[in-house]
Amino acid sequence: MYLMKDITRDGAPVLRQMAEQVTFPLSEEDEKLANDMMDYLVISQDETENEKYHLRPGVGLAAPQVGVGKSMAAVLVPGAEGEILLKEVFINPKIISHSVQDAALAEGEGCLSVDKDIPGYVVRHDRITVRYQNMQGETKKLRLKNYPAIVAQHEIDHLNGILFYDHINDDAPFKLDPNAVIIE
Repeated sequence: MYLMKDITRDGAPVLRQMAEQVTFPLSEEDEKLANDMMDYLVISQDETENEKYHLRPGVGLAAPQVGVGKSMAAVLVPGAEGEILLKEVFINPKIISHSVQDAALAEGEGCLSVDKDIPGYVVRHDRITVRYQNMQGETKKLRLKNYPAIVAQHEIDHLNGILFYDHINDDAPFKLDPNAVIIE
């Protein structure tokens, strides 16, 4: 199980590198990596468990965030009343289409690898289609919108050496297109 001490912090070179493609069938090491990343998210979202292990809650965790330069990310996006909006391990994901309409989270974004609060709108696409492989090596296509789309883009960025604050306008951090969707 990953603990906060296992999370790679901003400044580590692996967070700024392009992740390598993962081959199939998955090695035992890659399968463990995928399962451990998802386990972190599940445990971190359980209030009792995250207090017990001193974890910051997360909705996504990419392999570079645990020091592994492989194209793999786990996402676990909770909805209202215990519902799960998205639970998947993306392997070799690519965004193959996206909306013209921008979106941003009202409260901005955070990251397990970034220990400081960086204010500003992180401008992303409101809707995306992601093509990826699941743990069995099957190619899947998934359409996402609003919060799940934001989470997926954040994690896929990690696989391309991009951190959320790279999307914040340095000169006007709270400037958004008037047609952009602000997600509460």
